Amino acid sequence: MKRNQPRSVPDAPGVPARRAALQLLDAVLRRGLALEQALDKAAQGLPSSDRGLAHAIAAETLRRLPDLDALIDGATQRPLPDDAKARFALRIALVQALVLGTPGHAAISTVLPLVDGGPRKLVHGVFGTVTRSGALLPEPPTLPDAVALRWHAAWGDQMIEDAELAIAVPPPLDLTTTAPLDLEDAVSLLPGHARLPAGTSVMELPGFAEGRFWVQDLAASLPARLIGKGNGAALDLCAAPGGKTLQLASAGWDVTAVDVSESRLARLRENLERTGLNAKVVAADLLLWKPGELADAVLLDAPCSATGIFRRHPDVLHRVRPSLIAEMAELQGKLLHRASGWVKPGGILVYATCSLEPQEGELQLERFLAHHPGFAIDPERADELPEGVEALENGTLRLHPGMLAAKGRLDGFFIARLRRNA
Repeated sequence: MKRNQPRSVPDAPGVPARRAALQLLDAVLRRGLALEQALDKAAQGLPSSDRGLAHAIAAETLRRLPDLDALIDGATQRPLPDDAKARFALRIALVQALVLGTPGHAAISTVLPLVDGGPRKLVHGVFGTVTRSGALLPEPPTLPDAVALRWHAAWGDQMIEDAELAIAVPPPLDLTTTAPLDLEDAVSLLPGHARLPAGTSVMELPGFAEGRFWVQDLAASLPARLIGKGNGAALDLCAAPGGKTLQLASAGWDVTAVDVSESRLARLRENLERTGLNAKVVAADLLLWKPGELADAVLLDAPCSATGIFRRHPDVLHRVRPSLIAEMAELQGKLLHRASGWVKPGGILVYATCSLEPQEGELQLERFLAHHPGFAIDPERADELPEGVEALENGTLRLHPGMLAAKGRLDGFFIARLRRNA
């Protein structure tokens, strides 16, 4: 007779969400994946509540990773390896107990199954040592050393302070609107903009089904705002998920939106349908594709390291390395060169990246202008920007997390509006 195979014991309540959180952290910290990219696989089969909890645990862990590790290292005789499952389990348990308000017994009991067959006593003991000592995580959180050194070299002490304050809390929700909205607690920082508290449920807001707004960070809305209203041809390059396409279409432009990702373009098409706006949508590699005719306005929101959106996506603080920044900068240079050839004489080219790295902003533009004398900076005006945000002396825009601090802050962006000589 065949021996009965041992049956796997189902997870106790609460454990699946923590197991998914561990998988998310592993995907980011060991494999260099984006948190959102890893979410579907890690949370496969989980109800939406557990999916949301797993994401919240992983994101908050990434916001406070250096400080969590300092607590763990202070309670162990020998440092645990960075990739040890015990360290991952302790990070998850401690962030719940010290930040998310989970009772200590629930925080530890739901992570111990993650180290079955491993050092359960060690995890339980370290957790108990830290929590019994009354230890607290510092406020604001500490940036990873590599990031702090890089940004300090580029921007100085103030940027580090601003970034640490920005990472401390989830950012507010920004909407771009096409009609006035009667929303409680909303603040408008520019015409057609509404800012709501973090955690606001978008689909429950009045006007969502009618397509009167879409979610778009205020900083991310500025590149298309700098193109303004028009009735000519506009190209939105690297267009997905589509906020800038919707802006250009609502401003009267005949828009062609191009992106290499068919799956990301699906969201753009959904928003076009919901808002009733029109645009031609093309799935193509911009290094191979070219338009049939020149455009009056070209918007290149180029692929980048995305370090400027760290407060929304804290995984970038841990997975972005100098090699990725250099790789993205090289790609941006190629795309910027191609896009410049698609602008009519007298037309506008807007180049933008959601990055806090000079290689993906100021230095990129400097190289472009040195090799493309037919283009010049078209300075950004005060009436095009939120109150309290000013363009640099050369007319370009460097956004950083210290801006509009009393009103919810901004993501990091570099934006340059260029005009092709007639």
